[in-house]
Amino acid sequence: MERTKKYIEIARLTKPQGLKGLIRAQLLCDNADVFDGFKRFYLGESKSPLTARIREIRKGFVVLELEDIDNIVTAENLVGEFLYVDRADYTLPDDSWFICDLIGLDVADADTGKHYGKVEEILQNAPKDVYVIRTPEGKQLLFPSVPEVLISVDIAGGLIKIRPLEGLFDEN
Repeated sequence: MERTKKYIEIARLTKPQGLKGLIRAQLLCDNADVFDGFKRFYLGESKSPLTARIREIRKGFVVLELEDIDNIVTAENLVGEFLYVDRADYTLPDDSWFICDLIGLDVADADTGKHYGKVEEILQNAPKDVYVIRTPEGKQLLFPSVPEVLISVDIAGGLIKIRPLEGLFDEN
């Protein structure tokens, strides 16, 4: 079974910016530099191809110029849509993954094989990403994406192996 998606969400269009068709977007990637690495984007569920470029980077969002969008009315019609990129248009650095490929992977202990649960979310507001696991009992467990803990990621096999530091998953 293919676990990876051909098209990856990179931004969500949130509201027009001004009267000339610029639109705000919430980036769904690590930073604006990743966005600038793409030349071709795809809009909405239909994946209509278009070009886009960042006009401004602000705290919490970017302002985009989309091809053929030149007025506020057209921009308003796009609010809520997602911009996608084709996975084949970008090569990730070693030991990097698209977040959408990590969500839903099983997490197991690298030494004992104990199953902790599935990746539910990746938090990116710390110096290192923090993985959120949902256990079969419904609890949340968190672990940092550091080499001492994150041992291996096998997207195709659907498995992340970790070595929790002492006390990492303790209740207190």
